[in-house]
Amino acid sequence: MTQSLLEFQNVSYSYPCLSNRAIKNFNLNIFAGKKYALIGQNGCGKTTLFLLASGLYQPQQGVIYWQGKPFQYNRSFLVNLHQQIGLVFQNPEHQLVAATVEEDISYGLNNLDLPTSEIIDRVWATLDKFALTPLAYEPVHHLSLGQKKQVSIADVMVMNPTLLLLDEPTAYLDARHSQKLREYLEQIHQLGTTIILASHDLDFVYHWADWIFVIDDGQLIIEGTPREVFAQRKTIEKLQLGLPIILTLVEKLELLATQIGNMSQKIFEQWQEYLLSK
Repeated sequence: MTQSLLEFQNVSYSYPCLSNRAIKNFNLNIFAGKKYALIGQNGCGKTTLFLLASGLYQPQQGVIYWQGKPFQYNRSFLVNLHQQIGLVFQNPEHQLVAATVEEDISYGLNNLDLPTSEIIDRVWATLDKFALTPLAYEPVHHLSLGQKKQVSIADVMVMNPTLLLLDEPTAYLDARHSQKLREYLEQIHQLGTTIILASHDLDFVYHWADWIFVIDDGQLIIEGTPREVFAQRKTIEKLQLGLPIILTLVEKLELLATQIGNMSQKIFEQWQEYLLSK
């Protein structure tokens, strides 16, 4: 049986001074080895879900489990959890803390009291893996946005997490950097890391994800394979999420085929009537 990594049981969370709950009686199960996507309108609760999943927020109601054990909100548990669950923020500026790329990637490892030789080996292996070696001593503030996104992912992956959470990873990226990012995600997944990403890029989600969670107003509305989720057309339209381009094209082709078929049938009937009248 596939191992359950992360589980939410009736989890609710409210921000201070706000009456509405950001997450409401939320139930979710994440299994090892899969690629998951969260979709929903801005403000639906995706980012809050990630902050809860990484232990940065503590729910007011319900329990979150990691590998079958409930979260504990003490320092020793959270230090260990943050080595196993990596969170990449939407804006890399919120994650990069050091002066150079090499220093930034080594930052988390230095806090673990590892031997210097191991830190050096892991940092340079990660630089190589993410094609960042030429930028190792480059000041972080000199990097492009795409390069900063690469570094923010490398910051997390140097810790060898079991689960990777990415909040809008393709946001603000041009087509070239988006494609490069997708290649990195595929590489990370092939190495055995389970991935959950939140995205508005439905075309990417449709082709990439094994399983999709649709969230609205802090609640899980739909879950299933990409085909199962987008087959629930009325619900998707009600949530104003749109459809992947490929599905829109398929619908238009089906409509065109029907119109051509009807036109051909009409032409056939007209010819048949003409010939029978002779």
